[in-house]
Parts: sequence; structure tokens; C-alpha cells
Amino acid sequence: MQIIPFPARSEWPALLARPVQPNEQIEGIVAPILRQVREQGDAALIELTQRFDKVDLNTTGLAVSAAELDAAEDQLSAELKAAIRQAYANIRTFHEAQKQPVQKIETMPGVTCWRKSVGIDKVGLYIPGGTAPLFSTVLMLGVPAQLAGCREVVLCTPATHPAVFFAAKLVGITKVFRVGGAQAIAAMAYGTETIPQVYKIFGPGNQYVTAAKMLVAKEGMAIDMPAGPSEVAVYADDTAVPAFVAADLLSQAEHGPDSQVLLVSTSKKLVSAVNLVMDTQMSRLPRREMAAKAIQNSKAILVDTQADAIDLLNEYAAEHLILSVQDAETVADSITNAGSIFLGNYTPESAGDYASGTNHTLPTNGFARAYSGVSLDSFVKKITVQHITPDGLRVLGPVVEAMAEAESLDAHKRAVSIRLAQLGE
Repeated sequence: MQIIPFPARSEWPALLARPVQPNEQIEGIVAPILRQVREQGDAALIELTQRFDKVDLNTTGLAVSAAELDAAEDQLSAELKAAIRQAYANIRTFHEAQKQPVQKIETMPGVTCWRKSVGIDKVGLYIPGGTAPLFSTVLMLGVPAQLAGCREVVLCTPATHPAVFFAAKLVGITKVFRVGGAQAIAAMAYGTETIPQVYKIFGPGNQYVTAAKMLVAKEGMAIDMPAGPSEVAVYADDTAVPAFVAADLLSQAEHGPDSQVLLVSTSKKLVSAVNLVMDTQMSRLPRREMAAKAIQNSKAILVDTQADAIDLLNEYAAEHLILSVQDAETVADSITNAGSIFLGNYTPESAGDYASGTNHTLPTNGFARAYSGVSLDSFVKKITVQHITPDGLRVLGPVVEAMAEAESLDAHKRAVSIRLAQLGE
């Protein structure tokens, strides 16, 4: 990794920029795909899948059958099935705790307000295939959808690994379709003869998938967040273990050549040690060529003080942020922009990716400044309810009348006044 001395703040935007193509270029490729699916439906999905993935959907069929979902379990080892079930249990425990009971609030005598959570009726989940079958993402999206009580859950994925189908069945998903990329987003956004239209789309993906989500969002489709190529930032001091830090950086770099890793440290000795051990570890990785390309886009930044490190990390707004420093929890209190934080030497980012319980679908590309990761709340709507008694209206009514009159909204005022008059009678 290239070692960079702490730069002037004016240099931060260029230094922290993600290695992505210009949005206009990507959208120019994606927009015709969306249009083709909207106009041609299943026929477009078949043609585009043949063109991009070299898969003939006329032979395999668009939908994964119930028999295929059932058969997946027998194709996995007992060890992997046990691991997936344990991850499912942990993720469910964490997300189930996010349920909020209805709490009725009496704002004044006779005026009661509350909120209720209602699962989004129809949701679409996108699971990347690409170079890795991300069955863990099926759990991360399927568990909160299951807990929220979403009536219809559609899953689109180019992946064919039986673990993807096993995880889908575990979270109660029965509608699984063999389509990926921007065309999968289009299918869920517009609906086709086979794939139902949904109300909200979830899931990570490459730059083209992210662009597709952003484009359909402009047309009114709800999405979880912009979630593109994976990234990690590690803040490490002399209490960190170089081999651990290198392993964490490589665990993100192996996602793909457009992933980015960032190391921030107050210790040049630590950074040098990480670089040395990273070369050794990378040489043993099956995906070392992919990881090496990602590392070329990555940097190690030397800072003078912890305050400088925190400022830089908050500006970067990492998807994953590992704090391998002394008093990591105290440092975390100063972090305002991050998707998910991992504390100390023994909390690898991989744990959050798979099985600790937190959700791994997180905002990337700096969107952690304003977006949260996926949670149970992502799959529900909060509907407010209010009830006013006659006595309550007698007290609240004059307040509403005065405000409506001041805004020159006479019908608003009359809606109250006519009721007060009737009560007066």
C-alpha cells in the first residue's frame, strides 16, 4: 500500500475519492437496459442474461422451482448448514430486538397519538452472484423481511450455489429468479410476465446495479440505500496486531478490483509491518489477483494525532470501520460517519459480514454520512394514528382554529369549528 503523510485538508477530497467510473458513463449504459426490460419484460431478461452472463434462461427457466429450493439442503455439508443456521439465529436475535411496541402518548388531555409499524407489502431482494455466491446477504435481507411480516418477498440472483437457495428457504422466501445485474433491478421495479413488481428494492451490487437502483429511485421506486463496491477503513495504532490488520484489509480487497481499503495510523512502524505481512498473506489467497488490483487503489495515511485520524475517518465515512486502537470504544464515540464499527483486535469485519448479528448491507461511497445500514426499520412503514375525544377537541380546537386562520386556510378552520359548534349544542 502506498504510504501518504497526513495531507492538508484541501487535498482530502481527491485523496479519499473512491475508484469508480463517472456516474454519467455508468448511467448511459444502464438506462437502455432498464428501458428494454420495461418494454419487453421476460424477453428482455432472457436476451440480456444470455448477453451478459452467457446463461440460457430458455433452458433453465426464469424461476427457481420449489424442488430446487428443497434439494439445496442435501447438497451442503453438515458443517456449512450448521454455520448458516447459527448465523440466521444471531441475525434474527439482533433484528428482533429492534421491534418497537406501540406506545400511546397523550399530548394533552383527550388527545392521544401513536405510531404502528407495518411491513412493506412487496419487497425485492437483490443478491449478487459475480465471483462469489453471497448467501450471507440472503440472511441479512431475508431475516428482517421475515420479521417485518412483508407479504411478498421476491429474490433475484444470478448465483446458483445451493447455499443461496438453502438460505432463501430458511428465511421463508419462495419466489427466487435467476436474473442478475441492472436487468434484475429493472424486473423488480417494473414487473414482468414472471417477476412481480415490488414496492422497495434491497441489496448490494456493483456500480451498474447501484446505478440501476438510483435510476429507478428517480422514477419513484423506494430503495434501501446506495450500496456499491465494498470498502473498509482501519484505524490502527501500536497496540494493533499487523497480521490482523492486513487480514482485515485483504478481506475487503478480495471482493473485487473496484473495492477500496484505507489504513489510517499514527505509527509508521505499524504501517510498514502491515505492508510486509500483507504481501505474504496475499500470495496465499486464491483471489490474490483481484485483491492486488484493489490494493493498488488503496492507501495508508500517516496522521500526527488521534484527533486528525478521527476527522479524516469522519470525512471518509467508511462502509466498515475497524478501530484497532487503545480505548477503541471511547474513540468510537467520536465517530459520526460510518456504516458499521468494529472494536479492538478481536472483532474482525468478517464477523459482521456473516454471523455476529448486525446487518452487512451498508452504505458505501461516502453515503454513510447520511444513510444507515439495513435494519428491521428498513422493511416497515411507520404509520401515525391519533384519536381525539370531545373534551380533547374542546381544548385543542381553538389552537387549530387560530393557526388555520393565520395561514388563511378557512376550510381547515371550519373542519374544527363545525365540530365545536355541534358540541356546544
